[in-house]
Amino acid sequence: MDRRIRRLMIACACAFACVFGAGAAFADDATAVDGQGNALESSDAAADADGTVAVSEETDAGILDTCDFGMSSFKRLARGTNRGVDDVYYGYRFTMAGQNAFAAVVTDAYMIVYIPEDTLTELGKDIHDPEFQTDFLSTLTALDKAASKGGQPLAKMSPTTYFTTSDTVVVGEYTYRFGIEIEEGYYYATCTLEGSEDGSDGALFFDTGILGAADSTVVKEKATGFAALVQFFQKLDWSPLWVSLRTTGVAIVVIFLLGLLAAWGTVRMDDRFKGVVDTVFTIPMVLPPTVCGFLLLLLFGTSTPVGRWFIAHGLDLVFTWPAAVIACIVVGFPMMYRTARGAFENLDAAMLDAARTLGWSETKIFSRLMLPLAWPSIAAGTVLAFARAMGEFGCTLFFAGNYAGVTQTIPIAIYFDWMGGKTDVAIFWVIVVILISFLVILFINIYSSRTQRFKRKEVTDDEPAH
Repeated sequence: MDRRIRRLMIACACAFACVFGAGAAFADDATAVDGQGNALESSDAAADADGTVAVSEETDAGILDTCDFGMSSFKRLARGTNRGVDDVYYGYRFTMAGQNAFAAVVTDAYMIVYIPEDTLTELGKDIHDPEFQTDFLSTLTALDKAASKGGQPLAKMSPTTYFTTSDTVVVGEYTYRFGIEIEEGYYYATCTLEGSEDGSDGALFFDTGILGAADSTVVKEKATGFAALVQFFQKLDWSPLWVSLRTTGVAIVVIFLLGLLAAWGTVRMDDRFKGVVDTVFTIPMVLPPTVCGFLLLLLFGTSTPVGRWFIAHGLDLVFTWPAAVIACIVVGFPMMYRTARGAFENLDAAMLDAARTLGWSETKIFSRLMLPLAWPSIAAGTVLAFARAMGEFGCTLFFAGNYAGVTQTIPIAIYFDWMGGKTDVAIFWVIVVILISFLVILFINIYSSRTQRFKRKEVTDDEPAH
């Protein structure tokens, strides 16, 4: 048994050695070579230049205050495209900022920085100058961090950096080309893998921009303090709020009417069917919202009889504003229904029977007796249904989509603003939702407290005097 264990340990050690040996071999093979086969020297420069980098509000320009050049038209691309053009495959490609733009292809192991020779000549810079490389990397790192939008910034990586003016660089099995005009007026950096038509693994992300003299680089810095607050509200798109209020406003009217009618009908229903009908009315409250949205998509989609009937009558519901209203109705209806039904069931049955003996119709009993007595609970259920519909996300996104100004409600805007790097806008909408929820709960508490106070007063007035 001991011999078997020793053999297993030796095998594991060999496996680890093979893995680390292969990794070491890959690192050794990852030597950058230009188009003429000349090895490129790695840079010892680091992004720690003295001074401060001023970054524009739109993160498209930056200047280090201790150097005489700046970057403009900057953009960071988290992904490129692997599609060919006119049936010709050029490689995994990124759009460059222009014909004379610099490019930085970043991987976990290395970064290739390409700067056109003409740009360096115009600026009077030497690409091998350590001071120039340090200033360049400091500015690039600051801009990359500002434009990363939640992605891994260059500042937290330590890849081996190669500076080059060659438009072709080979690293291992990957070949990088810069400044390729694939389409008229559009220039690209491409990455190709030998023997493959998928070079996407040769680039983690891509930075590009235009190098120019500092005095010709315009950097509009982000406002601070009260000016930043004013600017924020000036640029804010208020459409999610209006879409939410309009959608929920229409939905709550339908929810109120359907909820009351369904609750009244269920209370009067035979016990043999009440359980099944109650389950159907309540199940949207326990189903995941995405499931509700998917079911609505199946029901009203173009491949179903219901969906085709609506389309034939000029109503294509999917991914439209009416779809957002329907989604709100589906998720908000159970709140109204359950609250109203509970209020109706708690009414004194003997009192209702007494009204019937007096010749009251069921409609009159409902409107003149049941509604007034159950109104506090009905009002609370209406407000809760409104809040539930206002906060709906999954069902609306699945069935109505995300169209700004049409179906993009506040919860959807929060998600996509955060995903798009607009954290400040997402936080603002979160605060708005919290305030709306607070007001809803406060209204329910005040209304309930007022109702209970009136009830206590009635009881006190009815007590006999001693």
